[in-house]
Amino acid sequence: MAGTFEIQGYCDQCFSAVKEAFRNNFESDLEVGASFAATIDGKFVVDLWGGYTDAAQTRSWERDTIANVWSTTKAMTAICALILIDRGQLDPDAPVARYWPEFAQNGKEKIPVKYVLTHQSGVAGIDEPITWETYYNWDRMIRLLEKQKPLWEPGKRGGYHAYTFGHLVGEVVRRITGKSLGAFFRDEVAVPLGADFHIGLSGENDYRVAELTPPPALKPEDPGYKLFNDPGSISEVCKKVMGNPPTDANLVLCTRDRAWRAAEIPSVNGHGNARSAARVGAAMACGGELDGVRLMGQTTIKKAIEEQDYGTDIVLGGTFRRGLGFILNSKEMPMGPNPHTFYGSGWGGSKMVVDLDAKISWSYVMNKMGNLFDPRPQGIIQALYAAL
Repeated sequence: MAGTFEIQGYCDQCFSAVKEAFRNNFESDLEVGASFAATIDGKFVVDLWGGYTDAAQTRSWERDTIANVWSTTKAMTAICALILIDRGQLDPDAPVARYWPEFAQNGKEKIPVKYVLTHQSGVAGIDEPITWETYYNWDRMIRLLEKQKPLWEPGKRGGYHAYTFGHLVGEVVRRITGKSLGAFFRDEVAVPLGADFHIGLSGENDYRVAELTPPPALKPEDPGYKLFNDPGSISEVCKKVMGNPPTDANLVLCTRDRAWRAAEIPSVNGHGNARSAARVGAAMACGGELDGVRLMGQTTIKKAIEEQDYGTDIVLGGTFRRGLGFILNSKEMPMGPNPHTFYGSGWGGSKMVVDLDAKISWSYVMNKMGNLFDPRPQGIIQALYAAL
């Protein structure tokens, strides 16, 4: 794909360097298809896309192309919980079992909601061997989580709830509202904001879903190599979280199945593009309200980004700084220059970032998956902030 490459969409002339940085990723053969969007004060200053939706490069990435964004979905799921916190319907300090009584089994009766939102509950994996099809069955997953014993003492350490996060938060939302997480997100966030983001995708949208390609094989010196290539060197906790069922190329292929897209897996199977994710982020960047649509108040956002945990993740091994459902800016994992920045990040490289200091939201969504510390957004973000 090397050579001059055409980029589609809108870019304010003040941010022309952002467009060039985005283009450079294509001309350097780092992309197949991707989108990038940014808002300031709730208004789009950048909304770009380019490339192809398939590895064979036969179908162009269009304005309405969407892709599976993996764990960037968690940010949307967290927003649903925060809406209920803002309304006084959910207390993050209350036990999960107040809302979901059956959860109070095997030492989980006192686990507060905030431990789930901050990946400290210990309910990060399932002891019983399961398949990805198990995640398609909401009730089955809920029964397993009810029976599951925490993998470590709740509140003592943070450990990435890679796949269980969405079902844990989602069931609390369902018990309070009577709606599934996907339906609640659609009715309270996506439709009011006009954001083309879905947790549980209808078949009528399949034609516009970009085909994900697995990340390249890790080298022994790469971060995360042992996690995915040397099971004998990782902890038993990590095996239960990332290895049951396994996180590998076969999982990427699952994203092409109708069953995967239709299911509500609020940790990992949200579908959207940079425009839709940045639009949701814009509401947060503007204090919780955008164009007459109120998600929550500034007090709730302030509470959401209070540091809840800062240390080595027992599952992933890296250092994370976490608030209620979001990763917080840190020296180990910076996402822009400003301190009041929080974000969601997905396997392969997708991002949804909110900078309260500059009232910026930005998002990057692609179909060619990268590995940990994917460099592709960095030049784009440097250009974005340099233009302010």
